[in-house]
Amino acid sequence: MTLLLQHLGIPIVGYSLKPEQDSLYDRAKLQGQIPEIYGDIRNYKKLKKFIEKHKPSVIIHMAAQPLVLESYKIPLTTFDVNVMGTANLLDLAFKAKTVKAILVVTSDKVYRNDNLGRRYVETDPLEGEDPYSASKVATEAAVKAWQKISEEFEGPKIVSVRAGNVIGGGDFAENRLIPDLVKSVLIKKENFVIRNPASTRPWQHVLDPLSGYILALESSLLGKSEPSYNFAPKEQSLSVREVAESFIKLSGSKVNLIIEHSGKNLEASTLNLDVTKSNKELNWDSFWNQTDAVAQSYSWWSKVLNQQDPILRVCNEEIELLIQFFKNRGD
Repeated sequence: MTLLLQHLGIPIVGYSLKPEQDSLYDRAKLQGQIPEIYGDIRNYKKLKKFIEKHKPSVIIHMAAQPLVLESYKIPLTTFDVNVMGTANLLDLAFKAKTVKAILVVTSDKVYRNDNLGRRYVETDPLEGEDPYSASKVATEAAVKAWQKISEEFEGPKIVSVRAGNVIGGGDFAENRLIPDLVKSVLIKKENFVIRNPASTRPWQHVLDPLSGYILALESSLLGKSEPSYNFAPKEQSLSVREVAESFIKLSGSKVNLIIEHSGKNLEASTLNLDVTKSNKELNWDSFWNQTDAVAQSYSWWSKVLNQQDPILRVCNEEIELLIQFFKNRGD
């Protein structure tokens, strides 16, 4: 998002935890490129000082404990960061006179999932069973409360955005499909193990929902009061097996795909989002379909790991493709 906003000529400041080793931020050596401070959003005083100093007009809130399996290990921390961290930010943003709009990134996993494969719309009931999705449902509750406060007291516009599983170059988090494929197939060159091959997710290239987030913010700044938007591919969600097989085929590797059944069902088996609202109201659409998103993710990692191109050049080339897509549409 930082690189995309810089491409668009929009000034940005950053507040986050220190970057993790091998993260995109770390690999691309981005420290010092924008005004930034390392801090925890649960630290109310430090966050308050930061907002008062930089006087932002728009806040994009992405800070979270974002991993489902990790949430089983640290459920209390997951709720503390995702819910109270968001409440801290909303409270301070509301008090800051400069803030005109706030975008809160939640999750595609906030919907009550009956595992029937239907596409969820923004008005569907919210419910989370695992600690991560439950914390994000609670985050949505906080957002709704501050939306009501803003409505009654003429505060900043607040919108939540719910995106499908994002993939792309640079993500190296644990227990995520593309990073695990990169580590196993491209780096270690060993057989790849999956445990839930039939599970489906609305995979999309990370830049696609980011473009939607910017359009949602633009709409809010123009005065539209919409509480939430979905962002996901239009086509039916691909299975874990289909994504893994596609990635391995692209790599030309001789590794095998091994299926192991763990006996545990810690995540929903199916997930699809309806993006009709985003398409119609924001004129948003995906640039990459799911297959192309997998190919683009493979291409990014292949270039970087083989040291064909510097990381920032590869990122910027992808951003230019996206921006040209919108220019060609006249946006």
